Amino acid sequence: MDIYVVKQGDSLFKIVKRFGVDLKRLMSDNGLGEENTLVVGQSLIIQYPEVVYTVKNGDSINSIAQAFHTSPIEILRNNSLLTYPYDLHVGDELVISYKGEKLRSIETNGYAYVYISEDSLRKVLPFLTYLSVFSYGYDMNGQLLPLEDEATLRITSDYKTRPIFVLSNLDEEEEFSSERASLLLNDKALQEIVIDNVIQYMKEKNFKGLDVDFEYLRPEDREAYIAFLQKITQRAHENGYFVFVALAPKTSAEQKGILYEAHDYPAIGNIVDGVLLMTYEYGYLYGEPMAVSPVDKVREVLDYAVTVIPSDKLFLGMPNYGYNWTLPFVQGTAANVLTNAEAVELAAWYGAEIQFDKVAQSPFFVYTDEDGIAHEVWFQDARSVFALGSLIEEYNLRGAGVWNVMTYFPQHWLVLNSLYDIII
Repeated sequence: MDIYVVKQGDSLFKIVKRFGVDLKRLMSDNGLGEENTLVVGQSLIIQYPEVVYTVKNGDSINSIAQAFHTSPIEILRNNSLLTYPYDLHVGDELVISYKGEKLRSIETNGYAYVYISEDSLRKVLPFLTYLSVFSYGYDMNGQLLPLEDEATLRITSDYKTRPIFVLSNLDEEEEFSSERASLLLNDKALQEIVIDNVIQYMKEKNFKGLDVDFEYLRPEDREAYIAFLQKITQRAHENGYFVFVALAPKTSAEQKGILYEAHDYPAIGNIVDGVLLMTYEYGYLYGEPMAVSPVDKVREVLDYAVTVIPSDKLFLGMPNYGYNWTLPFVQGTAANVLTNAEAVELAAWYGAEIQFDKVAQSPFFVYTDEDGIAHEVWFQDARSVFALGSLIEEYNLRGAGVWNVMTYFPQHWLVLNSLYDIII
């Protein structure tokens, strides 16, 4: 796989001719439609087929996978043109494998709200070891807040991805509640009710594991949180479930702030089976313009994390979105969230050239809208995914955890798939 950066005067026809690849596959791999205009500075994935098979009468994905000693999931990963229900037509060309060696095997996790579209979900599931269904909260009586996850779980069951039950301290307004977390962490009777309900729901809905995502915890609840994780992990293990936990991106044990102080890396890492590092939101909704997940900042978190938590428990957090800020930045003014595809479309609309920050290893651009207002946009592309994804090997991590998979961004998954064998 190569990553090509579009230059002035480029066209899809010229790029296809230069690299000798199929136009439709190039467009599909990069999420390009017929109407898409290339943008100077835009990154494109170039994949080179090694083994290609031409579909014959009576073939199916299963029969082809069996003939080539591979899996149907791998066929889906290698052929982004395939769409559900994966009907094959005589004469179709399927890529069985691409050129290039993979580094090793990893696991992947993706967070999804239950209102994810079926199309996005089916496209991403072949690349996911786990799907974390976000999220179950609880009320003051220990009853779980309702979550209509039946459709999401039904679709997930068509694949080998393992669904994860996410328990969080989100309240009815879908805000992380320090008060609600403190109530649970300091009331053992309430804990028993919540844990009983969690285990019951996991059994009824065939979840395979649990992810505890408690954020904005009061510093004084640090020890109580550790004790709660010990209790719920023991109960989960007794019932055959693994337990992950999401942790704020700390760079030292002494780091101050409500996001960090109650997240005791060594103590928590010693209890649970996996740790999802939330190494994103550096550039955030109410913050100053900057990369969402700058590699230099992520390294600082990993440098600390691997000294206190076994690296084979760690999942690197990776974002799947960007932000659009108005300039000059005014504290308290919210940016607009946008998908990576929307960012490139915006650059094309305003004729902006996409830049790449070498320190943050992240793309960005600036433009002025019709009202004369300046904007600065940071997002993710193949280059930033490659830079972050390479840290998994460098730090010998267990894998990647993506926030979130609500929109399918093919470059993200094809880059990871080119680097690693994704375990299913």
